[in-house]
Amino acid sequence: MLQLTPQMRIYLAVQPVDFRCGIDGLARICRRTLDTDPFSGVLFVFRNRRGTALKILIYDGQGFWLCMKRFSKGKLSWWPDRTDPICHLTVSKLHILLWNGNPESVVIPADFREVA
Repeated sequence: MLQLTPQMRIYLAVQPVDFRCGIDGLARICRRTLDTDPFSGVLFVFRNRRGTALKILIYDGQGFWLCMKRFSKGKLSWWPDRTDPICHLTVSKLHILLWNGNPESVVIPADFREVA
């Protein structure tokens, strides 16, 4: 089972990717474009060119998980516009993004104490 916890590191790939890519193709993008080890346990979030779907890739120690969400109606309402290849997200902001919200416009209370 895949569980999102506050301790997770979440990297959002800013540039859209070809969604014909499977696990190996996305792991290659992690290595070459994002300069990150796909076996590190980081949760990677990718979007397609049209902004109608998201893919999540994560390695759990025994194998890769590849999850996809295609929006039934419309496109993503928010995506970072940056020159950096990676944008860091918190779990709460990922939840907002998965519901097609704008994580930057929502006020989320600060954690009482940082989770290591």
